[in-house]
Amino acid sequence: MDFAELQDVIDRTYGDRDRERGTAPTVAWLCEEVGELAQAVRKGSREQQIHEFGDVVAWVATLANQQGIDLNEAAARFAEGCPKCDALPCTC
Repeated sequence: MDFAELQDVIDRTYGDRDRERGTAPTVAWLCEEVGELAQAVRKGSREQQIHEFGDVVAWVATLANQQGIDLNEAAARFAEGCPKCDALPCTC
């Protein structure tokens, strides 16, 4: 699944609810999920980590949808390596 497919599935699944909730609460949910991911990375099982990574990616997709951002386009700046020094690996 690429980002466009994920964003489409997230929008079809939660889009109405997401738009009603608004951006500020979505950012708060995303931050909460990042905290849960941090805890899972520190102390959780691999299954918990996979679950939390999925939650974070889903909330990023939700926020991108609310802002009209194509995540494939956003991620493309890293396609050739470091966007600052254009090196792979980074030499900054």
